[in-house]
Amino acid sequence: MSHQAGFVSIIGKPNAGKSTLMNALVGENMSIITPKAQTTRHRILGIVNDENYQIVFSDTPGVIKPHYALHESMMHQVDGSIVDADLILLVTDIYEEYDEADVLKKLEGSLAPIAVLINKIDQSDEETVKKKVEFWQEKLKPKAVFAISALLGHNIKAIMDFVIENLPEHPAYYEKDALTDRNDRFFASEMIRAQIFKQYKKEIPYSSEVIVTAFVEGETLHRISAEIIVERDSQKNILIGQGGKMLKIVGTYARRDMEDFFQRKVFLEMFVKVIPDWRSKKNYLKKFGYE
Repeated sequence: MSHQAGFVSIIGKPNAGKSTLMNALVGENMSIITPKAQTTRHRILGIVNDENYQIVFSDTPGVIKPHYALHESMMHQVDGSIVDADLILLVTDIYEEYDEADVLKKLEGSLAPIAVLINKIDQSDEETVKKKVEFWQEKLKPKAVFAISALLGHNIKAIMDFVIENLPEHPAYYEKDALTDRNDRFFASEMIRAQIFKQYKKEIPYSSEVIVTAFVEGETLHRISAEIIVERDSQKNILIGQGGKMLKIVGTYARRDMEDFFQRKVFLEMFVKVIPDWRSKKNYLKKFGYE
């Protein structure tokens, strides 16, 4: 049998469940998941390997109108993943009020086949789901429409079967033991960022960036140092908390996640640094790994 391989881009608005879907499809926690919108800032590849195929899934930032240079970088990553795609999974959810104009505009130039995934059906009823399916069949005339629950794993196998059926014939793009294009430093920084999203309210998560400054691997212990970047002194004070209490909570939960992920003990130290308006400064964005 010939070998199949291709890029499958997961596209949609913030909070549609793209990262939950990607993790369900790949079977690993590649993308951080929080209840807040715009958690994903980078395009992250999750690779599924089989003797006869290789699927390269792309989890992408939610499509938004850019307000900062950071947002522009995030939207460039979405555009790049659409250009690369052999297949596009457009994720919408049951609460979406048929207002997907920004997402559909991004897809206009693409020749890749599209499947629409209506997510969070576990929070809805049969009649609403049926109306959504009919709307998308009429609106986009996609290759397929799936009603899914990424969180509960409902219809995930059907999506996988659809993807495999529509993969082009091609040699593998990555080594067959590769799970992602990202390194351990990236995942360590994302685990800290996930806790910032979970532990703080309002602008703190959106004004924060995490840079791993040292990552020393050991047989039984990883030593990791990280800087949390914020935009103002007031944010730094909130992030650290009284007597360092809040930062300690972030560190405790992030370290647990890392130990689970790396299967090693982790020594984690974190420092908070202020860089005014870093989200609007292209030199810093480049330094922080945004294209």
